[in-house]
Amino acid sequence: MENGLTVRQEAELQAVAPEKIEALLERFISDQDVKPQSCNAYRRTLRQYFLWVNRANLDLRDVTRKEIIQYKEALLSEGKSSLTAASYLTSVKLFYAWLEALKIYPNVAQGVRLPKRIQQFRKQPLTAGQSTELLQHFQQQARRDYAIVNLILRTGLRTIEVIRASVEDLTMKGGHRVLMVHGKGRDEKDAFVILTEKAYQPISDYLTERNGKSGEPLFTSESNNNGGGRLTTRAISFLSKEGLKAIGLNDRGYTAHSLRHTTAVSILRAGGTIEDAQGVLRHASSATTQIYLATIKEERRLERASEALIDSLY
Repeated sequence: MENGLTVRQEAELQAVAPEKIEALLERFISDQDVKPQSCNAYRRTLRQYFLWVNRANLDLRDVTRKEIIQYKEALLSEGKSSLTAASYLTSVKLFYAWLEALKIYPNVAQGVRLPKRIQQFRKQPLTAGQSTELLQHFQQQARRDYAIVNLILRTGLRTIEVIRASVEDLTMKGGHRVLMVHGKGRDEKDAFVILTEKAYQPISDYLTERNGKSGEPLFTSESNNNGGGRLTTRAISFLSKEGLKAIGLNDRGYTAHSLRHTTAVSILRAGGTIEDAQGVLRHASSATTQIYLATIKEERRLERASEALIDSLY
């Protein structure tokens, strides 16, 4: 008996020999009751794990808890964020739990803690002045681009939610104009954001110019290869980044996702509560929204500059 396995389990263990790793991986993937995107993520991150095992001159059949911890440390030492490292390690933990359930290999990853996620966001939110400047910049650009950036700033939509939106998703609910949202990880458009007049009018102007009809994407591509089709998240990220650069925000911390962060922080700046921001961003837990309080506290700290009080004394 090795690694606590019986003779019968030892025979099954041959399935994790290097030449059969890919087949075992696909068997694991096929057993997962998750969305295709999650399956792709498991496949990609586990292949990275198997590569690490190979580069470390390890035999996958001899991996212990010690090696799993070493892998975690290697992920962090490579410069991966705690969030990214945690996602890689989560796939490994699921894989070994599955192996143990099938009595192929003991769960050597059990109890290995995920890297602690730092409760902050790396993308910088814009100030009210910067948001105004960005919108003024895009008012000089195509109606579509202005409508997109304006929409994200005022509703906190993710880029994936913007490209999934269709013309018929514009509707009325409880006397308010809303956009039904196919959120991240959702199967249906069962959430919504409220469109104020300032959020809706640029969309209306764009659709009138385009003669947009029900059944079409809310925002369409104008490229030669995909004209009339849905935009990609990359296209929205690119146009957002170009606009940010145009107003002098060329730091890595400013991206399309900064616009979503700006929505949350702006709600808090205007006197809204964490619950208000949580509702707009559609976070499942208020704990996720709490990170935006750090920006508000920092801004107030800089405004007050308590150190300056000392200057009146000496």
